[in-house]
Amino acid sequence: MKWGTFISFIFLLSFTESKTLPRRYRDVDEKDTIGHCFTELHEENFKGVAMVMFAQNVQESTYEEAAKMVKDVTDLAQKCVASKEDAACLKPLTAIFLDEICHEQGLPEKYGLAACCAKADPERNECFLSHKNSTPGFIPHFKKPDPEEGCKQYQENRAALLGLYTYELARRHPFLYSPTILSAAGHYEEMMKACCQADDKAACFNEKAPSVMKPVKESGLTEQQTCEILKKFGERTLKALKLVQISQKFPKADFATVNKLVTDVVHIHTECCHSDMMDCIHERVKLTEYACSHKDTISTKLNDCCGKSEVERSECIVHLENDDRPEGLSPTVREFIEDKDVCEHFAKEKDAFLAKFVYEYSRRHPEFSHLMLLRVGKGYEELLENCCTTSNPAECYGKGEEILKKQVQESQEVLATNCNLYKTVGEYFFQNALLVRYTKKMPQLSSKELLHFTKEMAAVGAMCCHLSEDKIFPCAEGYADLILGQICRRHYARSINPHVCKCCSNSYALRRVCISNLGIDEKYVPIPLTPDLFTFHEDLCATQETELQKKKQELLIRVIKYKPTITEEQLKTIITYFLDMREKCCKAENHEACFTEEGPKLIAKSQALVAQ
Repeated sequence: MKWGTFISFIFLLSFTESKTLPRRYRDVDEKDTIGHCFTELHEENFKGVAMVMFAQNVQESTYEEAAKMVKDVTDLAQKCVASKEDAACLKPLTAIFLDEICHEQGLPEKYGLAACCAKADPERNECFLSHKNSTPGFIPHFKKPDPEEGCKQYQENRAALLGLYTYELARRHPFLYSPTILSAAGHYEEMMKACCQADDKAACFNEKAPSVMKPVKESGLTEQQTCEILKKFGERTLKALKLVQISQKFPKADFATVNKLVTDVVHIHTECCHSDMMDCIHERVKLTEYACSHKDTISTKLNDCCGKSEVERSECIVHLENDDRPEGLSPTVREFIEDKDVCEHFAKEKDAFLAKFVYEYSRRHPEFSHLMLLRVGKGYEELLENCCTTSNPAECYGKGEEILKKQVQESQEVLATNCNLYKTVGEYFFQNALLVRYTKKMPQLSSKELLHFTKEMAAVGAMCCHLSEDKIFPCAEGYADLILGQICRRHYARSINPHVCKCCSNSYALRRVCISNLGIDEKYVPIPLTPDLFTFHEDLCATQETELQKKKQELLIRVIKYKPTITEEQLKTIITYFLDMREKCCKAENHEACFTEEGPKLIAKSQALVAQ
């Protein structure tokens, strides 16, 4: 094996952090100027990204205010195409956009941003970042236009309607990457074209609108998760994740090419996570140009994506399916557990050696999830740390293959158990099983939160459990990871409990395993049994089946919060008591009187049951 100086040099470059200000806060070369970006993106895309930046940074501004700022920076960009040496044209992109906000008469004061504008970069940008609010409802829900009126607006002024859609989407999703928003605007236009020609426009919009918003939601969660990984676990962890993902997606690319892509992708996320949206899309365009100019050595599947426009191209590559494994690729990576010089390589160039292992293992296993491969890499690192201090390292790490196989098998068994349960009982009862588990693990969460998170987890079963063996693992653990990311962000905002804190903070690779292995929170103080904890009224008789199911789940949560050690059989019995009471009282002449009498009896019986 010849990893040697070449790899050490690559990783010296990729793991070295700049001690100076990031490029977005320094003067830029010609290729990074506003004039070059305008030429590169073309006018419509440039205006789209500008609208995203202004709508995300000043969420409460009106569309007219945002559109006026878009016009100002577009005028400047057009001027800079012709006059490249003008000092205003050589400013960093982010500075130009923040200057526009801060110099707009009365705007900073109107929206509480004057203190940010008084700062110098990079503190100014960090201040704007801290003012962003992604809380649902902070910006009122968008009122859908009448289908006929919407189609009329589209036909009369297409650009204005798409600008308005971009504005409304961006201000409600202040952390969503600009390429994702522009891609969503493209899908929105496709829907407008199709539905405005339909006989029943309203039905067409109702049918197609969810498919326009679904990728926005998923991309938003993925991007939020990526930024959280960068913030919480650091650049090294994000590089490891991107190494796994890119090695799986492009298994025919050599290690040096994959490493270049990893370094560039992580740099792009750094820009995007700091809300430098013009830099974000500009860097993505540059990376897609590189990928497309080297598509013969990266992946033949890039052909379709590379034929699209600059903005569409980057989104296409992000969602591209994994390429086929190269012919003749050995099924195992035996040199990492058989070579006598393994410990020497590990000691001399640890990060480079581990990266090469992860690259080789990932490109051979598209059927594994990204997290599984990160765990394999972490397991291999721990194996060498232990073995390389023994008297016979080769004999010790020679057993590594069996250890890694066991690790993979354990994860596969967890997945099989959950999918078998889902297939046996269906989505509703699968969610109930998850409710029991997660209420015991995290009783501090509200009923609304527990219902939300477990409903999303149960939906993973519907999305993934029917897939083929090579797709099921990446699908299930990938979506589960996004949900656990939401739980961890909830914990970062308001602490849940010390056990969750440990899982969310110690290791990204082991987070899912850690949370899955959590038991009852022993330090949780059960809620007291008060009269208003279990109240039943005659509205139960008018309840539709879906609403009744929800009420049963809420009862389930309250019972577990009252008695966290309750058994599954006891829970089933209490739910049966509840359904029997409902049936009896809904047949009674006076529903409310019956519930008033029977409710306390149900509580007394339940108390006696769990006290056994």
